[in-house]
Amino acid sequence: MPIIVNLDVMLAKRKMSSGELAEKIGITQANLSILKTGKARAVRFSTLEAICRELDCQPADILEYVKEV
Repeated sequence: MPIIVNLDVMLAKRKMSSGELAEKIGITQANLSILKTGKARAVRFSTLEAICRELDCQPADILEYVKEV
């Protein structure tokens, strides 16, 4: 998949657990896990905004496009 999710990297940089982030942004740990593993087919802007707010980052810090070869 050409979109890479670097949520684990940002969580580690901010020394925050997945459970803590899920609680702060109001989604389940299961849904956050689906996003972290790249299995999500879509992300709501409101969810992306909440993640960026809590991790003090930009969307590009979390999502990366990699061209398929």
